[in-house]
Amino acid sequence: MPDIYTKVTKAPSQTLMGLMDALELRAADPQQRAMLQTYLTDAALPQGARVLEVGCGTGAVTRVLATWPGVGETVGVDPSPVFLARARELAGGLTAISFEEADGRSLPFASSTFDAVVFHTTLCHVPDPAGMLHQAVRVLRLGGCLVIFEGDYATATVATKAGDPLNTCAEAFREHFVHDPWLVRRLPALVRAAGVDLNRVRSYGYVEAPNPGFMLSSWVDLGADALVAAGRIGADMALALKAEARRRVASGEYFGHIAYMSLVARKPH
Repeated sequence: MPDIYTKVTKAPSQTLMGLMDALELRAADPQQRAMLQTYLTDAALPQGARVLEVGCGTGAVTRVLATWPGVGETVGVDPSPVFLARARELAGGLTAISFEEADGRSLPFASSTFDAVVFHTTLCHVPDPAGMLHQAVRVLRLGGCLVIFEGDYATATVATKAGDPLNTCAEAFREHFVHDPWLVRRLPALVRAAGVDLNRVRSYGYVEAPNPGFMLSSWVDLGADALVAAGRIGADMALALKAEARRRVASGEYFGHIAYMSLVARKPH
């Protein structure tokens, strides 16, 4: 089954609710917030910056950008009207922030109109990341900053030993919710091909142990549900896998890991 994000506008409402909850849970995680703050600091956004986030989902990162020191205006775009409705609701009370329904492969903005474009775990979900990067560079002003944060989903695991059956959930999540789990390893070359100069690349290790975070509700629960939908396991087995994950939480045995990378580049003058 292809990455559901590639057809997010047609996804069932129950699936969308699970995805939105997982996005907000992930955004609230202290480790995730620390990585976000690190790469935004690397970006060195100018005073009064106009910033675009492509693939904003529920707007969790867009909201941080809107309150980042020096940022003047923030725009989030996403193809899903359901995600955008939640984004607008959650951003209530914030100023200089807006959301528009748009496909990142054809941005509805004039060239050279943003000081920064941000992709936060977006590019791994699209079939044509190169085309999306070229669109981002098009709308960047000269000297503008391209900022990317992406998961190395080939490293994603909840296994605690070889052949751990619980890891089938993580593997199913990767199969059904990530278009290209290897993309992060090609990003530096793709970014240079888009016409910008690399400034900074960082790596991060993210661990959930022993307390659970977003991986429990997304990788385990959504992964188990995907296995049922694909006819690979029955509903009883899915419940058993979810119960095993929670048993590990209760006993202090729970573990999850993924590597991330951030990349900051600038459009030449």
